[in-house]
Amino acid sequence: MAGRTVRVRGLPADLPPDRVADKLTIHFLRSRNGGGEIADLQVLPGPRGCALITFEAPEVARRILAVKDHVLSVGGRKYPLEVTEHVAELSPDEVVRG
Repeated sequence: MAGRTVRVRGLPADLPPDRVADKLTIHFLRSRNGGGEIADLQVLPGPRGCALITFEAPEVARRILAVKDHVLSVGGRKYPLEVTEHVAELSPDEVVRG
């Protein structure tokens, strides 16, 4: 999954996670937003709304990261999103082989 996953922050806290996931899917599928086919989307629990989106192809993630301003529109409100590359954190129990 390396290079295909982005982290999205700035999600609407007042919406249920399944609605947020639907809105993110629509936004990040659109080619005008640099999007493409999504392999996995997870809205993570917590006070600072965050989601991980994994795309089918790494070039889609690169295009998404190249777009400077992602704004999610929900019910007439606009939510500026912070989109960054997701770097998986390894747990001490994982073994990395080169």
